[in-house]
Order: sequence, then C-alpha cells, then structure tokens
Amino acid sequence: MTVTEPTSGTAVFDALESAVRTYCRRFPAVFTRASGHRMWDEQGRAYTDFLSGAGALNYGHNPPEAKAALVDYILADGPAHGLDLHTSAKARFLRRFHEVVLAPRGLDHRVQFTGPTGTNAVEAAFKTARRVTGRTDIVAFTGGFHGLSLGALAASATAFKRGAAGVPLGHVTRMPYDGYFGPDTDTVDHLVRLLDDPGSGIDRPAAFVVEAVQGEGGLAAASPDWLRRLAAAARERDILLIVDDIQTGCGRTGTFFGFEEAGIVPDLICLSKSISGYGLPMALTLVRPEHDLLGPGEHSGTFRGNNLAFVTATACLENWDDPAFTDRVARTAALLDELLGELARTFGDLGCAVRGRGLIRGLAFTDDGLADRVSRAAFDRGLLVETSGARGQVLKIMPPLVIDEDGLRGGITVLADAIGSAATEGERQ
Repeated sequence: MTVTEPTSGTAVFDALESAVRTYCRRFPAVFTRASGHRMWDEQGRAYTDFLSGAGALNYGHNPPEAKAALVDYILADGPAHGLDLHTSAKARFLRRFHEVVLAPRGLDHRVQFTGPTGTNAVEAAFKTARRVTGRTDIVAFTGGFHGLSLGALAASATAFKRGAAGVPLGHVTRMPYDGYFGPDTDTVDHLVRLLDDPGSGIDRPAAFVVEAVQGEGGLAAASPDWLRRLAAAARERDILLIVDDIQTGCGRTGTFFGFEEAGIVPDLICLSKSISGYGLPMALTLVRPEHDLLGPGEHSGTFRGNNLAFVTATACLENWDDPAFTDRVARTAALLDELLGELARTFGDLGCAVRGRGLIRGLAFTDDGLADRVSRAAFDRGLLVETSGARGQVLKIMPPLVIDEDGLRGGITVLADAIGSAATEGERQ
C-alpha cells in the first residue's frame, strides 16, 4: 500500500488507522490545540468541548497548575515509568489523596494501582471480591458499562459491545437498575427477593457492581435511597459492594465521589478517567483493608507506575482542598440544570427530558434517532457533544467542571440551535 504524505485532513487516518476508531467518525476534524473548555482544529476553528475526553478531562484541557507541575518534573528528569517501585511522585500522590479525599470522608481504603485503564480497575475489583468471598458470580445491572476486557465486559450490558467478545461472557447475573421498570417498581426489593429465595436459581454472588449514574447507559441516575438500600442488602448478605466511579468520580456529579450523597461506604471503588487530572492514563482500585487479599503480582501491569500521571493527579487534587472550587462546581452544576430545564421546556414537543446529575447530564427524546442527528449538527456548529445509551438515544452533556458561565451558556445556545435544526431535518426525512 502506498500512502502519500498528507499536509492536512484525515487521509492518513483513513489509510493507516484501524477501523475500530469511533469518536473521530462523529467529529471528523484534526485537532491541534486545546485549552480549558475549547479545542481548535488545523484550520483554526474553535470548538466548545462538552465531551471532556469521555470524562477524562474534568479539569479541562491542559489545566495550568498540572501543566506546570508536569513540565517541572520532566525537566528535573523525574522517572516517568517505574512499575510499582517507590517513587517520590507516587508518595506525594498517596499522601495528598489520603489527606484531601479519603480522610475527610472517613474512608480507610488502601490504594491499588492497576493497569492504566478503567476496565483494569474493574478486573482488579472482581478478582478481589472473588478472593474475599470464595464465590464466583457478580451481580451487575441493566444499562451498566464497566469496560471491554472480558471480565468487565461480562458485567457490561450493551449488546453491541458484548457481541465483539467472541466467547461466552459468564459469571454475571443481571438485575434491573433503579427505575428500569418505571417509578412504581422497587428493583432492590426485586433483587433481594431473588437472592433470598432458594427456589429462584440465583446463587449468592461475590459482589454487586454499580454506577451512581450510568454514563454509557443513557444517563440513568440511581437515587440516594436506592443506593443506600442496595448497600444494606449487600452488607446483610456478606456480599461486597463495588462502585464503578470511573466516569462519575472526580467531581463529575458535584462531589468527588458519585456515591457521596447516598452516604454509603463501598467495599471497593474503581477510579480512572479524570483521576490523573490531565488525560494521562491512570487507574486505581480502592480496597477496604480487610479485603486487601490479593498477593504480590496477582494483579499487576507494566504501566501501573505512570509517574507523570501521579504528578498531574497530585496537582489537581489541590482543587479539592479549596472550598471555592467545590462551591464553583456546585454553581456550575446548578446553572447547567437550569439551562437544560429550559431546553426541555422549549422542545417539549420532542419529548425532551433531562437525565443524570451534576455535570454528567443527558437529554432524551421521543425519537431515538434524534440525539445522533443533534450531535452531528452540533459539531457542524462548533460544539462537541456525544450520545449515550444502547441505541445512542440520549444526548450526553459533559462540560469540564471548570467551564465558565459564558462558555456554558454559549455551548447550550449552540445546542439549542442544533436540536431545532436536527428536528427539522427529521421531519423532512
């Protein structure tokens, strides 16, 4: 194959990159610069970013404090790669993570550094739960997404993702998420009845795995009461509770952890995406000390010592030691809720409904195909916003936590124009 050297455009990607690529198909620009809530392509066109690296850029692109710390560390020849060797960068991260995140919330969890992806953190949590309990099955929920490696994929619900496995996906029992059968059916009661009935055919599992808000599952959000009762059901039956906070953590729901409003203490917590604060690969599993039973090397990975990510993560943790930052996140989330409510009223004839919580929100429509058309129309107008749900039926809105009011209002204005245009396009088809 002969490939000519392109000066611009997407020719090199079309010629040489695998067909598995996804986001670039929806947003076919070549980006050259990014800062805060904006990105620029090679033609110099600016885009407002409501994608946020699928939740990996909660603090925006190139946050200055993290960038400065990273540059200083690199210029000082700090080790970039260290396996699980002790390094000063890791020590600083662990110390500040304990001081700023764990201790103020009364959490005694140990930090396990896994391979640098969220799915690896989930795999580690599953292995730990199975080791602790001696049981094999995991209870996962409708609409859930936990990653694409085989163990995590077995717990993920979307048929399209599961279909790529090529092998049977087992040792997972699927239960209905909060609201799955509508507001009149209590799905925790449903779960408990099946677990406690010796004739149900449901074996007692090692763990429940749950998201506080289903980022890939259409932005369904569990109520605090539902999460509390799920945690109680697990505790009363000697079942571990795993909270997958990979997309909902690091402030995305308004608090550092997505489950904080419920007041629960999970046995294991999975974090990735924005934990590095800079879009650098990093993941970890938080484990209660009594459950820290995997032996040395039983879950490892060559890149679990990404010291560059430790540096940027530590810099971004300082935000959570500043009440002004958390107040700003709360105000931004309240403003987004107000603006989305106005959109829902404006487009009530489209069945527009707001989903999610904090700064991980969704817009659902009566026409399942409308969200896709809106996303594409928004891109044409300079806004990056993706879709969510098993059929891509929900528009997913995730601006950076640090977006200013003008940026948020401007993005929503573009979004409103895109909805109107996409709805008109649908009527013509």
